[in-house]
Amino acid sequence: MSQVNGHAEAVEPQPPLAAYTVQEQPLGSTRHIRIVVIGAGASGLNLVRTLRLNLSDFEVAVYEKNADVGGTWFENRYPGCRCDVPSHSYQFSWRQKKDWTNFFSTAEEIGEYLCRVCDEEGMRESIRTSHQVVSAQWSEKDGQWELVIRNLESGEEFSDYATFLVNGTGILNNWKWPDLDGLDSFQGRLIHTARWPKNFDHTGKTIAVIGNGSSGIQVLPELQPGAEKLYHVFRTPTWVLPPRIQAWKVMGQAGQILSQIQMDAQENFSQETIERFQSDPDFYRAFVKKIEVEVNNAFPVVLANSPVQAFARAKVTEYMTLMLGGNQELCKALIPDFPLGCRRMTPGHGYLQALTQPNVEVRRSMIKRFVPEGIELESGEILKVDAIVCATGYDTSFRPRFPIIGCDGNLQDRWRNETPKAYMSCAVAGLPNYFMFLGPNGPIGHGSVFTLTEHIAKYITSVIKKCQTESIKAIVPSAAAVDDYFEHITAFMPRTTWATPRGRSWFKNGREDGPVTALHPGSRIHFFHMLERFRGEDWEYVYMGGRRNRFGYLGNGFSTKELDPQGDTTWYLDEGAVVR
Repeated sequence: MSQVNGHAEAVEPQPPLAAYTVQEQPLGSTRHIRIVVIGAGASGLNLVRTLRLNLSDFEVAVYEKNADVGGTWFENRYPGCRCDVPSHSYQFSWRQKKDWTNFFSTAEEIGEYLCRVCDEEGMRESIRTSHQVVSAQWSEKDGQWELVIRNLESGEEFSDYATFLVNGTGILNNWKWPDLDGLDSFQGRLIHTARWPKNFDHTGKTIAVIGNGSSGIQVLPELQPGAEKLYHVFRTPTWVLPPRIQAWKVMGQAGQILSQIQMDAQENFSQETIERFQSDPDFYRAFVKKIEVEVNNAFPVVLANSPVQAFARAKVTEYMTLMLGGNQELCKALIPDFPLGCRRMTPGHGYLQALTQPNVEVRRSMIKRFVPEGIELESGEILKVDAIVCATGYDTSFRPRFPIIGCDGNLQDRWRNETPKAYMSCAVAGLPNYFMFLGPNGPIGHGSVFTLTEHIAKYITSVIKKCQTESIKAIVPSAAAVDDYFEHITAFMPRTTWATPRGRSWFKNGREDGPVTALHPGSRIHFFHMLERFRGEDWEYVYMGGRRNRFGYLGNGFSTKELDPQGDTTWYLDEGAVVR
């Protein structure tokens, strides 16, 4: 009996739990699963390969909104667009390219590389281009994601499902116009660097370039020579790095091997060097590893108030002053008064020199609005131009573009109203069987995305395999684990210059003093090390069939390792097979 409002009520007897029974299957048995991946950039392609190498009894579908694979390297084709990570680091470790033409690859060459990898690995059969995910909703009853997909060519929408949903859309993907009044009133050519028109001829035109992030720094020196006049408008200065090859030759560990590399003034490899890469595998491997060491060693620079930070800042200030010809007005406008790393540090081949040319004028100013003839600055000055190039970046809020509805409602609403939080940047509390590449506080600013995606793909695949072979219907990081991880991030970030409350940065979602949401709290190696072991204690599980016994997957006492006629039942005697 129970008491309700002072009255005794009968309680219906609960049926007894069914007796536990042994599953008649060997340990290691798999259940069939369907994995849907959103995005066919580097993350999506790498995941497809990793799944194929490590799983069986599964199917994978990749939905890509663009007309071809490549992600950001399909979309970004503005003049001067290239990667600012060395080419031989910016590639898959399992598909090395020995004939990169330049030390820093162009968008076209990276795009071609990704298409070739996709074709040679036979991945296109799993990818549907020009298809966009419209919505995703978790079905607790079925233990799967219910999806709505739109064919962007026909406009048709259809349903799909996923046992596991993996978001590989990336952080620098959802480009945005500047948030200004009068955007539609401008009567000239309005261009965003992420959607560069193939037919645009800038020759003889008066142009304004808005923004001095990496896109603005790369496109401006390409437009300057042919423009009649060029205005460069930005709010916050940024640190422009000297050529890395020079710095590494003098101070880095790659100096000796770099001295054996032949390049021209534009950092194009000589044919002799490319041929040596192709014919001398030991030399090539030594070169790749030394460059990777330099990429990995960047973290100490962003430690606030450190000797490395002070030394680097002095050297970069000296370089920028030299490239600006000592012009005091330009130096005051362009050299930051905040530490290195507060905004993304960018190498800028020819950028600073272009700003000293007679057809260029710099305006460090807020923009009040767009007007029919051009741009009205905060001062009231109107810049009359033929074209405006918006190098104004992306939506870095981490809010998904489409509804992702889990146990706690729509993630769009959650991350609109609160600071985005994720578990090790890969998973979200309240979203079972959902994973992502480079989510909140991922290592997006820590060097080559290619290598990062390899580690993340292995981690995600290992969790999926655990679920597939251990009768786990749904897995999700606990809210407590996510909160603890976020607490660590919040306490750690003030140690870095990323958190400096002066420089406006996309690391802080475009704010000056907001929390750092876009970067990992540590070095690149720190991130790799963190993902080496799956912390099962941080996750919540729902088992298949409502079973309460977590060891049901142990089955009938046999193992799939001994039932495969082609298998090796004494693998443990092989050297290195057992970790001691």
